[in-house]
Amino acid sequence: MKAVLASVLVVDDEPQIRRFLRTSLDVHGYGVDEAQTARDAIQLFASTKPDLVVLDLGLPDADGFHVLKTLRETSRVPVVILSVRDRESEKIKAFEAGADDYLTKPFGMGELLARIQALLRRAAPGLPVDSVFRLGGLEVDLARRLVRSGGQAVQLSPKQYRLLRILVANAGKVVTHEQLLTEMWGPAHSEDPQYLRIFVRKLRRRIEPNPSRPRYLLTELGVGYRLRTPDQLPAERH
Repeated sequence: MKAVLASVLVVDDEPQIRRFLRTSLDVHGYGVDEAQTARDAIQLFASTKPDLVVLDLGLPDADGFHVLKTLRETSRVPVVILSVRDRESEKIKAFEAGADDYLTKPFGMGELLARIQALLRRAAPGLPVDSVFRLGGLEVDLARRLVRSGGQAVQLSPKQYRLLRILVANAGKVVTHEQLLTEMWGPAHSEDPQYLRIFVRKLRRRIEPNPSRPRYLLTELGVGYRLRTPDQLPAERH
């Protein structure tokens, strides 16, 4: 199974643009979902919860600003506007509506990839973008989005990586069920911890030396989860 760095939702009504972006992003390790209308974009965003959105402003059923404003009602996911509109007033309007970056067509794929990588690095709050988090045999390189456990590369799905990234950013602190559910699936799932238990169980299988006796990722009963910091790690028994 190929490791996926992050999931990207591409919203554009031009099939050739979507095809080009899907191929290019896939080659560089990103998972891609596509939408060609505002309605499809909003529905797909709600169901897939991507790590980043590439959004065209000229959609057939509604202006891209409608999509942007709708997303910003529930999420701070990074959004890159990709549009033929090059007027300064359009760019200002987009940033004021919550866009994180703006690139005009025609564009270079290298520049778009660099901007996507920068936004995804910034999306890990509370840690420098070049930070490497180490905890026993666990290593999380936020700059390169790489995870190792016991010296071996770990393949995580975008959702598993997002969960780990949130926990790393809050290492040593208890992150409540509600906080994690809202961040990962939106407010509609803030009171449904079953989603979370499934993903925590899968994540432990990837990163813990013994998933049945977690050493790194602890359950705080009735409250949430806590990723230990190095100084909180107990000595290993031999």
